Amino acid sequence: MAITAAMVKELREKTGAGMMDAKKALTENEGNMEAAVDWLRTKGLAKAAKKSGRVAAEGLVGVSVTDGKGVAVELNSETDFVAKNADFQQLVRDIADVALTTGDDIEVLKATNLNGRPVADVLTDAIARIGENMTLRRMHVLEGNTIVSYVHNAAAEGMGKIGVLVALNGPEDKAKEIGRQIAMHIAATNPASLSAEDLDPALVEREKTVLTEQARESGKPDAVIEKMIEGRMKKFFEEVTLLGQKFVVNPDVTVADAAKEAGVEVTGYARVAVGEGIEKKEEDFAAEVAKTLGGS
Repeated sequence: MAITAAMVKELREKTGAGMMDAKKALTENEGNMEAAVDWLRTKGLAKAAKKSGRVAAEGLVGVSVTDGKGVAVELNSETDFVAKNADFQQLVRDIADVALTTGDDIEVLKATNLNGRPVADVLTDAIARIGENMTLRRMHVLEGNTIVSYVHNAAAEGMGKIGVLVALNGPEDKAKEIGRQIAMHIAATNPASLSAEDLDPALVEREKTVLTEQARESGKPDAVIEKMIEGRMKKFFEEVTLLGQKFVVNPDVTVADAAKEAGVEVTGYARVAVGEGIEKKEEDFAAEVAKTLGGS
């Protein structure tokens, strides 16, 4: 497979590796991007773990909570100016409230009535009225004894750039108090799952394979390598699972310990960030301004 400059650029952005190292990694792995990332990590050439996709789409995440149920919906817009528009924000608020009556299916939500018309039709009207394309992209529903919500970078009440929901069991007053702190923790750390048991097996196996190759390159005996892998996998679980992470409010304890001390149990969570996983076209702002002034 031919290795293009664009592929090398993408791999460099993901890993921080040098140009020649990135090209070699892609060549060694026949252009497979994930395998190339793992190859660089194994060789110690990836300077930092970076997100697989750039987050660049605009819009807002709206959250809404009722008895034992919470929803988070993502409504994207082309520009941040529209996200600050009162009409757009009201639409986010209305759609989030309607989502409380549906299941965890974005297509069902689009077909559900909002003020007597399907949400999809209301959105189409808003696009024509506001003059910018919009997409109702995702929704998450979370149920539990107590649901706590939090929005980061709030644009208005109940909506912002990151929306978090946390489900807890235990006394409601204690659940709400610690729940908000845990929601803020989730917004900051973006855990991959609630616990090690909930992690994607493919992700676990991939990490174990990389760590195994790294350990083998140390040249140490198999018994030592096995212990190294065991210790590194334990650290991996602590870093990527919510309950295993050090609590940002008190790094001396884990989130699981903090919840236990508060007399509650965290049973689930959802985190939605605006534009997560969407790659936005890079614009040359100076050229765009010149084009506009030129009337073309």
